[in-house]
Amino acid sequence: GLFTAGDRRLELTYPFDCHGRPVTAYLGWVFQTDEGELFSERGVGLAPDMSRKLADAAIRFLRAESGRPFFLHVNFLAPHDPLLIPPGYEDKYDWRKIPLPENFLPEHPFDHGNLDGRDEKLLPHPRTEEDVRRDLAAYYAVISDMDAQLGRILAALDELGEAERTIVIFTSDHGLAIGSHGLRGKQNMYDHTVGVPLIMRGPGVPERRRSKAQCYLRDLFPTICDLTGIDVPEAVEGRSLAPVIRGQREELYAYVFGHYRDVQRMVRSDRWKLIRYPRIDRWQLFDLQNDPHELHDLIGKYEYAEVVSRLKGALSRWRREVNDPLSVE
Repeated sequence: GLFTAGDRRLELTYPFDCHGRPVTAYLGWVFQTDEGELFSERGVGLAPDMSRKLADAAIRFLRAESGRPFFLHVNFLAPHDPLLIPPGYEDKYDWRKIPLPENFLPEHPFDHGNLDGRDEKLLPHPRTEEDVRRDLAAYYAVISDMDAQLGRILAALDELGEAERTIVIFTSDHGLAIGSHGLRGKQNMYDHTVGVPLIMRGPGVPERRRSKAQCYLRDLFPTICDLTGIDVPEAVEGRSLAPVIRGQREELYAYVFGHYRDVQRMVRSDRWKLIRYPRIDRWQLFDLQNDPHELHDLIGKYEYAEVVSRLKGALSRWRREVNDPLSVE
């Protein structure tokens, strides 16, 4: 399609994804300067080699700043849709051999509040095993390419002699369902979506240590301040992960919370998750310790009444703290 950017009419460079479906995301995405000068000759919308282009820019920055303190935020767009196969990855994964998610369903069992959303239209209804496997094969190819480009950035740090004194943090946006629970997108409270990777290395970060401590991405700002000896501004609401990283604490939050518009609210402890769907007056309860794929909804079972009461209390307290205008009782 054609898009207006500034005073220019631009045509999408890759109007269809790898499955031949029309592209519906990042339609008018164009490289540009801070002043808004467009470089449409580099492509409009996402491109198959976008991760390499972003890594190239990051490496140029590192070489220019070598020897000086720096902060570099590299925002890979992968593996956001549209799924476009990177050069050289066309045969990386055979979709016929891709295992289905353990919680695969053809359809979600009820309206979770976004069944008609853009993300959910990226796979046909009901989901078929072939459609999901093909999508996963493309998804994994895009992720593998991004991983390779991240490796190039880390190699550049090694080459420049900066690796030992540079803190590296890898995390991401919410994950896509791609068949899990019958969903395609990320507008849900299941762990395949709300649980994102968080990996750190560098000075002050012990090697090969894993933590089950729950956290929010907003905690990264005070964590970076803490690890680099910078005072955390009083206005910051996040909590530093440094005490957990140093082994001084096992957890920062007894509960974490999630929300999506006026259709979902969630509270999660280290073991239990309670989800509320206020529009349809429905709850879900999952035992994440014994049911990590969230296959067995325990809501309504007498033996879990105390757990539900405790989680509902935590959710209500949080709602009051954040002035949530939505009634979820």
